[in-house]
Amino acid sequence: MSNTPVPGLPRLSTGRSLTYLIVAGIAWGTAGAAAALLFRASDMGPLALSFWRCVGGLVLLLGALALRRRPRPVTVEPRGRRLLRVLGTGIGLAIFQSAYFAAVDVTGLAVATVVTLGSGPVLIAVGARLVMGERVGPGGAAAVTGALAGLTVLVLGGGGAEVRPFGVLLAVVSAAGYAAITLLTRWLGRDGGGADALSTTTWAFAVGAVGLLPLAASEGLVPHTGAPAQVLLLLGYVAAVPTALAYALYFAGAAVVRAATVSVIMLLEPVSAALIAVTLLGEQLTAATVAGTLLLLTAVTGLAFAEARSAAAARRRIVEAVPVRG
Repeated sequence: MSNTPVPGLPRLSTGRSLTYLIVAGIAWGTAGAAAALLFRASDMGPLALSFWRCVGGLVLLLGALALRRRPRPVTVEPRGRRLLRVLGTGIGLAIFQSAYFAAVDVTGLAVATVVTLGSGPVLIAVGARLVMGERVGPGGAAAVTGALAGLTVLVLGGGGAEVRPFGVLLAVVSAAGYAAITLLTRWLGRDGGGADALSTTTWAFAVGAVGLLPLAASEGLVPHTGAPAQVLLLLGYVAAVPTALAYALYFAGAAVVRAATVSVIMLLEPVSAALIAVTLLGEQLTAATVAGTLLLLTAVTGLAFAEARSAAAARRRIVEAVPVRG
């Protein structure tokens, strides 16, 4: 997601910002677990779940927008540019969420989350190179190679019953949706123009809900279940905690903390999801699955540090280029 400051929110301390990001990462890691429990308790499909998450998140984030105090913006984003941002983010969110929930249904929570979150930063690095000409660098190239190795180990050595190639493919599609959102945000922000990230995400959920409605309706909007109270509770949890709360905390924290640090902290999401999968959902992790997971997470960590070094070098070049007044 974007690292754009959120207008109207007071600047937090670094310590509180890190706490917000940690809570957001852990909360996002529980979304897949809630989805897995929903799939077990009802016949709800991934498209219907993604639709209801968009609807619930939209309602709660609209409330957050109404309650917050927002100063008048210094610059107004052009209407066409804002429309592109909202539509692109909404379509990307719909693909990201739907494919992720489908991957959880097919190959399990742990593998789906690790592949999605491990592939995302790698696809972003490759996409930035192809679309915007950004240099990957030796560290980035090593991270991409490590991530591909991790995916290969997961698919070929995952033990069949626990790691299904189609589920891994769905997770990569989910990561592609996430990467598309990030690349669009980065491309639109190249000239220094920013946007209200919370407002953009709110309306993107509206776009996602509208786009998913016919697909979710064909799948079945109202699930058949013998435990309606449990299903409603889980749907409410998905909308409130890993959606509205997590996004709000993420935006507040990411406005203060460096992007590379945010990337590393967000690794808490696949780690927490894997722990939940093993301890609460009874999923089995083979040695190959653990090895592939470690390769993916190591690759993402390396990519984050490579980004930090590149940003620091760019700042040094700017400082050295500024003439010193005598």
